[in-house]
Parts: sequence; structure tokens; C-alpha cells
Amino acid sequence: MFALLEQARNMGASDVHLTVGCRPLMRRCGRLETLAEEYLTESSMTDFAASLLTQSQQEKFRVTGEIDFAHTMADNTRCRINLFRQCGNVAAAIRLIAAKIPQCEELGLPQAVCDFTAYSHGLVLITGPTGSGKSTTLAALVNKLNEEQSMHILTLEDPVEYRHLHKKSIVNQREIGTDTASFAAGLRSALREDPDVIMVGELRDRETMATALKAAETGHLVLATLHTGDAAATVSRVIDFFPENQQQVRSQLAECLQGIACQELLTDASGNGRVAAFEIMTLTPALRNLIREGKVHQLASFIQTGMQHGMITKNDYIRKLVQEGKLLR
Repeated sequence: MFALLEQARNMGASDVHLTVGCRPLMRRCGRLETLAEEYLTESSMTDFAASLLTQSQQEKFRVTGEIDFAHTMADNTRCRINLFRQCGNVAAAIRLIAAKIPQCEELGLPQAVCDFTAYSHGLVLITGPTGSGKSTTLAALVNKLNEEQSMHILTLEDPVEYRHLHKKSIVNQREIGTDTASFAAGLRSALREDPDVIMVGELRDRETMATALKAAETGHLVLATLHTGDAAATVSRVIDFFPENQQQVRSQLAECLQGIACQELLTDASGNGRVAAFEIMTLTPALRNLIREGKVHQLASFIQTGMQHGMITKNDYIRKLVQEGKLLR
């Protein structure tokens, strides 16, 4: 089974799907393709799960029927694995993670996104659908901070994907379920651990969001992700975590939010690769006033005219990719 994962990685796949009674599948350039012709058996999947899980993980999997964890293969390739039961059998969805943390330039991140690392405090949100590369973008930003600045960087991840070496900075990576009970608990604890930067893998619930806003307000740079499609939806999503206290949250968010990058992976002009399209919002006094006053529906028009501040709408970014020959439309 591990040979299949290595084969998928060498073929440029992002994910592998293993289900009893089916052929192994891989996702490449956003499309599912057959990875091998042999159908997977119940015994092969049971053996695969047993080779991956510790005794405590096996017990958790037996009780819950699902488990998320990371695994490092022999060639140092990292995988994010979700094992789950379907029709009584073991199945797996596996995300393949590059052994080397990519540089911002290698990912083709816009300069405005790379410049998010220049903030000393506040909240930066990287958003997009599942599989859009949010975790990779966050890893590249953390790596940039690690290489260029001397600080304490603390990450909260579920699970830990990219492993950061200590360079100019010290990077402490905490895994949900192993090193801390939850994102909310880890974030509360982080405020007592003297961090300069806190990276939160996902703002999943109200408590985590509230603590992230507090951390951003009190002098920390907080980098986090949300599953939203554009800047306006992202601002609305944050505010909607607090339905009974929206005026206060709008004021809080207007003060601490520094930038939003919404990303989406598209098939490139060759048809054999992927290219990222972004919507970028950097906070100006005018945008802060819009958020404070609840005029979120006006954000898109301000982004459209904010090019001098590094802002761009996703539609304009896609048009730019087409003009550059990187995307067919």
C-alpha cells in the first residue's frame, strides 16, 4: 500500500482514496484517476490500518469509526490520513504532503499575500474550499517568518502536516488530540506561552474565534483559515459566530483584521497542472469603517478599486491569469 502512495506522489497526485471493492484512486489536477488495476480487499485494508495505528489509536478508531492523523513514510513524505469505516470495512482518504516546505515564490503567491508576514500583530485569514491549498499557503508564510525573523511561532494543527525546523525562530507545533485537546484549548494556552505568531489550522467554532480575536487584539499575529469563498463572505462568517453581539464583534474585527486571501485551485492552461486564483483584501481605514458599520456588501467594490494596496477580486485575478496564458477560459 505504501508503494501505491509513493507511486501517486511521483505522478503528481494530491490525494489517494482507498475503498474495499474498488481500485485505488488518486486525485490529480482536481480529477479522480485510477492508480492501480487491482481491487482492494477487506484484509488488505485492515492490514494497512493496523500498520499505521498505535494501540490507543486503534481503540479510538474502534469506538468512533473514524480517525485523523499524520504519517511520515520511509522517504520522509508526510501524509494526512483519514481512516473511516464504510459498510463495515476500513476506507482511507490520504492527502500527500511535500517533504519540503515550499517557498512563497515557488507557490506563486502574490506579493500582497507574502507581505502578510510583515505585520507584527492582528488577524490574517487564508480562506477557500477544501483542497484549495490553504494549509500549504500557511506553511509557506510560517516558513518565511521562520527564515527572516527571530520570534516564537506556535502552531495548532489537526494533524501537524509540514514539519518546520527551527531556523531564526523557534517553531513549536502542537497537534490537536495529541498535544492539546482542541483548537480552543490550545489557543487559550497559547496566550500564556509567550508567542509572537500563532498559526491556527482552522477556526472551527465560536470559542476558537473569540480567542483568536483576543490574541490578535493583544499584540500577537494570528494566521488562520476558514472555509469561505470571498472576502465579504469571510467577514460575514466571522461576525455570524456571534449573533447576539454583532456590533461589538464588528468593532473588534475592524480593529484587528489585517488581511484576507481567498484562494482557489484551477486547472492550468496545459491541462496537466494547477494554478491558484486569489481574492486579496488588505485593510485600509475605509474598509475598517465599512466593517465597523456593517456594510459588508460594499467590500467587493472597494477591493476592486484598491489595487494600489495590493487588493484584487478573484474575477480580476482570473482574467489576469488568462491574459498571462496561465489559464484557459
